Amino acid sequence: MQPLTGKELEYIADSMSNEDLLVKQGVVALTHVHNPAVQQLFQQLVKQNQQHYQQLLNTLEQHASLAPKMQ
Repeated sequence: MQPLTGKELEYIADSMSNEDLLVKQGVVALTHVHNPAVQQLFQQLVKQNQQHYQQLLNTLEQHASLAPKMQ
């Protein structure tokens, strides 16, 4: 496995920020929706975005050992 480039790290950080925002928006939407089918949809979307965030975090953690060490 090769170390991630600076640009790749920026893309991952941006993606994590986007996923986090989507989770927060989904949670807010859940508080305003009263239709059970729509609530279920938002619950699924929130869960999916949380999983994406975790996958991105896991990727960063896997590559942490390859990152150059600060001296």
